[in-house]
Amino acid sequence: MLNYVTTNAGKVREAEEYLGNESVGQLDFDYTEVQAPELGPIAARGAREAYRHAGEPVLVDDAGLFIEDLDGFPGPYSSYVEGTLGVERVWEIAEALEDRRASFRCVLAYCDGEGFAASPDPVDRGDRVAAAAAGPDADGEVSVEGGSAEPLPVKLFEGAVPGRMVAPRGDGGFGYDPIFEHDGATFAEMDAAEKNAVSHRGRALGKFAEWFAER
Repeated sequence: MLNYVTTNAGKVREAEEYLGNESVGQLDFDYTEVQAPELGPIAARGAREAYRHAGEPVLVDDAGLFIEDLDGFPGPYSSYVEGTLGVERVWEIAEALEDRRASFRCVLAYCDGEGFAASPDPVDRGDRVAAAAAGPDADGEVSVEGGSAEPLPVKLFEGAVPGRMVAPRGDGGFGYDPIFEHDGATFAEMDAAEKNAVSHRGRALGKFAEWFAER
């Protein structure tokens, strides 16, 4: 059984569309969400911690809204910004931009305690920074000075969907969905099936499902 680490049942249902109802379950585990300028290290750290907790294969995701003319803001800090500034304030900031292009991005991190064969997708095996973020490994030791302890291998899968920032429209979705438009409609104007078909998470899940079938 693959454990999708989330409190959002909607994410699990989306994963089931790609992996099958019998292949994935929900794991409600509050892993440490580290601060990082990119999504990958955050998801990787969470996957390592969740695997140590569950002792079974886990899948952790991290996602964010990246506005091009704001150097990718709010990016990995999207959840924090939503909870502090709010979605309406983010739109007010984006409204003043000449170029309102943006993208939703998602990184899925998979960990099952084993290594991975080489492939086009990135494998996070850990440098000094990653080792510091990983916490104690199986032997209880991690060296940030280049010692022998190595974090658990984590496989990363990325998905992105391009769009642009617009005034809020639609009553569906959540988070930044009302102010993100893709192909003429905001995510909040799409039903679940339409959104899942083009979403950043769905694209990452598609890559993962194809790889996982051969795992």
